[in-house]
Amino acid sequence: MKPLLAIACLTWKSAFRFRLFWVLSLLLLAAVVGLPMILKDDGTARGFVQILLTYTLSVTSFLLGLATVWLACGTLARDVDECQIQMVAVKPVGRWQIWLGKWLGILALNTALLGVAGIATYSLLHWRAAKLHPIQQQILRQEVMVARAGFKPLPMPLEQEIRARFEKVPNVATMKPEDRAQTWQLIGDQVYAEAQIVPPHSTRMWRFDLGLPATLLGDQPLFVRVKFYAASTNEAGLYGGVWQFSTPGSTERGDLPPMRLASDSFQEFRIPSNLVDSQGRLLVFFESRENVALLFPLDEGIEILYRDGSFGLNFFRGLGILLAWLALLAALGLAAASITSFPVAAFCSLSVLLVIMSSGTLADSVNNQTVIGGRPDEFQTVRPVVDALFLPMFKGILAVVKLIDVASPVDLLSTGRSITWMVLGSAWLQIVLLAGGFFAALGIWLFHRRELATAQGTH
Repeated sequence: MKPLLAIACLTWKSAFRFRLFWVLSLLLLAAVVGLPMILKDDGTARGFVQILLTYTLSVTSFLLGLATVWLACGTLARDVDECQIQMVAVKPVGRWQIWLGKWLGILALNTALLGVAGIATYSLLHWRAAKLHPIQQQILRQEVMVARAGFKPLPMPLEQEIRARFEKVPNVATMKPEDRAQTWQLIGDQVYAEAQIVPPHSTRMWRFDLGLPATLLGDQPLFVRVKFYAASTNEAGLYGGVWQFSTPGSTERGDLPPMRLASDSFQEFRIPSNLVDSQGRLLVFFESRENVALLFPLDEGIEILYRDGSFGLNFFRGLGILLAWLALLAALGLAAASITSFPVAAFCSLSVLLVIMSSGTLADSVNNQTVIGGRPDEFQTVRPVVDALFLPMFKGILAVVKLIDVASPVDLLSTGRSITWMVLGSAWLQIVLLAGGFFAALGIWLFHRRELATAQGTH
């Protein structure tokens, strides 16, 4: 343990020697304090806090991410290039201890810098919130500066409905296999479309089961979060309807006043918690009063939100996920610097980051089953070769990205969503132990294979 801590301390000293710590601290504080003065919000307290959290945490992640890659590549590659690592390697210290010691030093440095940015952001939020109108402060405490968990509606038996309709198709038993598959697909598309669409002047119902958390709500309010799309847009972009609430077995419904909500974006409104029965069950009805069909997606169309904890602890867990990503970047930079020079290591690390950030483009290529766009009759000679080479690679990259894509702390914090301890633990397990552990094992192996005695000094 002592060799690891000694190497970590040397990494800290190098960061202070190059004034990296102080420069980053000033940049982070300038971003946290300066961005709220430059950015414009929608005039509401909720919009201000959401923008402040989104931009300050995004800028913090960007600055620390670049600094982590630069320091991870430089602290090992420069020590080798300048013949300083040989003075450490001849001592009774294993190379794996040198590698892990530098990683721990960078991780400790990131923890301190992230703490500085986090404390500044948290303090600024509370300072600005204390100056708001009491009504706006209440909105912040209930909707943004809070940790809220959510419940999706109970899944509908769509597969059973598809099978029932499929079995009623005439002569289905004598169909060819390809015709049966096509018929099943057509019926499935129809059933899934019907499950999402609310026809004009019709009513749709969703079932919720909040379970044990419902018994702990007390008088705390609940929030309904909806997102829908309209078949055709109107001039105002608002669509009216009546929301009603009931419980299984009850014929009475509690109505909210008619409201008009915007489409293509998430909308929230508050409901009393006493609408839920003793078993945590709730029925939600929406009666459309529009002449157009409205589509509520199955995955994000409607959700019930409730208070799950305090904002401070939620904010701390969000910073913990950001720290996990920084730990992965440190392992990536050190792995690249274990066998190459500083410029090459920095280029390789940034290239890997660029590929990961382009996962959306890679996913589109995989979904379209081609890398080269254009008409099907174009590039007929080159397209099969390129697709055969790159599509398997893209699928592998997406599988790795999916493994480490646990949660976005910036999005969750800015919308007041809960980041549970399980999510934080999963982030460290998948991002640090699995992905970071892979780069650590690769970097230590490469560092063991490297001939340090052949390194030439730069002066």
